[in-house]
Amino acid sequence: MALKIDPNACTSCGACEFECPNAAISMKGSTYVVKASMCTECDGDAPKCAAVCPADACVPA
Repeated sequence: MALKIDPNACTSCGACEFECPNAAISMKGSTYVVKASMCTECDGDAPKCAAVCPADACVPA
């Protein structure tokens, strides 16, 4: 299952976009989104986007 970014919590800092090894995160409007078909949740490791998100906005979909 892919992660998603909670738009109500996202501060649009951009930290998650550069940590994603699959380039699954991009800006859409004023917040970031995860393209579910590209997200692998970092293949069993702790998701890198969630680890760097200061707002805890990267959550399970």
